[in-house]
Amino acid sequence: MCKGMAESSQPEKTSCPEDEQGRDSAPWRRMRPQGAILVALPQVGLIVVWLLAHHQMSGWCDSPRKLSWCPSYKVLLLVWTTVYSVKGYASYLVWKDLGGGFRQPLALPLGLYAAQLTLSWTVLTLFFVAHTPGLALLLLLLLYGLVVSTALIWHPINKLAALLLLPYLAWLTVTASIAYRLWRESLCPEHQPQPTGEKSH
Repeated sequence: MCKGMAESSQPEKTSCPEDEQGRDSAPWRRMRPQGAILVALPQVGLIVVWLLAHHQMSGWCDSPRKLSWCPSYKVLLLVWTTVYSVKGYASYLVWKDLGGGFRQPLALPLGLYAAQLTLSWTVLTLFFVAHTPGLALLLLLLLYGLVVSTALIWHPINKLAALLLLPYLAWLTVTASIAYRLWRESLCPEHQPQPTGEKSH
């Protein structure tokens, strides 16, 4: 009798490993294109800035005096590209953990992300296109606060995504120090010698 009961209950306990594997892997296959898009999305602003200002980027930190500490624009673009890719992957982790799509829980976490991403593109434009380090510095301070807020919102959702924003915060600190130095140089240029052609009597 027990044997019969065991045989009758066997179909309920049996499961096909191939079916479970297919169900588990199917969402990943669907998410891969979205993940690539989210990783590449931050690069859009960088590409636009490059198209607008690539002819004048070599002199992006020109000053009345030679600034030996000023990094090359190629170094800046390389670091921004790396930081943007890491940040884009972090946004993908949050998007995935919240179920993907365009659901209501995504509004705040990815809304903050979209705001600080747009602000960072504006900072790049002010640096390389408009050459206004003072205004860029003000926006960098606001951007720093937005990124900290984003990390705090992301931490309960995905800790790795929040930690991946730390290199971005470090780079914003470096960028803000560069903007501050350039702003000071623009306010206090090197004292130029006055012409000696005219003498006072």
